[in-house]
Amino acid sequence: MGKNWFQGTADAVRQFAWLFEDAKNKDVDDILILSGDHLYRMDYMDFVQKHRDSGADITISSIPIDDSRASDFGLMKIDDKGQVLYFSEKPKGGDLKAMVVDTTVLGLSPEDAKKKPYIASMGAYVFKKEILLNLLRWRFPTANDFGSEIIPASAKEYFVKAYLFNDYWEDIGTIKSFFDANLALTAQPPKFSFYDARKPIYTSPRNVPPTKVDNCKIVDSIVSHGCFLQNCSVEHSIIGIRSRIGSDVSLKDAVMLGADYYETDAEVASLLAEGRVPIGIGQNTKIRNCIIDKNARIGRNVTINNSENIKEADRTEDGFYIRSGITIIIKNSTIKDGLVI
Repeated sequence: MGKNWFQGTADAVRQFAWLFEDAKNKDVDDILILSGDHLYRMDYMDFVQKHRDSGADITISSIPIDDSRASDFGLMKIDDKGQVLYFSEKPKGGDLKAMVVDTTVLGLSPEDAKKKPYIASMGAYVFKKEILLNLLRWRFPTANDFGSEIIPASAKEYFVKAYLFNDYWEDIGTIKSFFDANLALTAQPPKFSFYDARKPIYTSPRNVPPTKVDNCKIVDSIVSHGCFLQNCSVEHSIIGIRSRIGSDVSLKDAVMLGADYYETDAEVASLLAEGRVPIGIGQNTKIRNCIIDKNARIGRNVTINNSENIKEADRTEDGFYIRSGITIIIKNSTIKDGLVI
């Protein structure tokens, strides 16, 4: 970790800039900077090679955008050779129309270019190493963010190129986008798949047994390993590692992150005998439109469906809060028997 809390993407890289000057990295010419809260599959070697072939100081990975979503993104204006001229943050009206570009320059077909006449930054960059160090230490020594500070200013002084990525990409930096992107994985066929045989994405190895399913109905869902599902209904949901779901539970439109550890049968029985709640979801509980964080304890006969359609609420003392209409059960929290949310 750095010496201080990171204040933004640029600050995080600045605190580790010494790595780029380490003797072991003296032959490194380019630095690839990525975001940790996006979901996509990219060949980074192609990205870096295009950067080198163009001779650019900075290359920005970008996605083509249509009219319906353009105002939600920071857009780039490029010339007929793909060089970035300037940026506009979430433009609307006439400012939006001014950001129309010919995306055939970046490789889109004329048909696709007509449908998607804007390009937005993905927050993934390749820098020449010396350019990056100069920007962080001397040119913009107090700037905290690449996307909103360093990159827009650099376009006026350096050769900044756009790299087209025309495939699935989703920013999952908000609760709603995280929730929607996870549930979208259950679609048939999904827009994004982890099961590409040519470019597989692996999870971390864990030494847990297979999932056990006893008399359950599971529809359009993904169930991780090491789970125990008993006489329950799971629909359009993600079930995380080591999850326990009791009998007569109904789970729909839910992301359950699972648990970091198991409780033994004896521990579960002891907790129930004391009127306490074991990790997992207790019998006869109904849950809709919900994110359940790790190690949550949800009791019996609980109802979580936000029937009043509340958009924002903070009930951390009761183990949950609501964001964008989605109920979030807090990590390590306990939802008592019979509670209605």
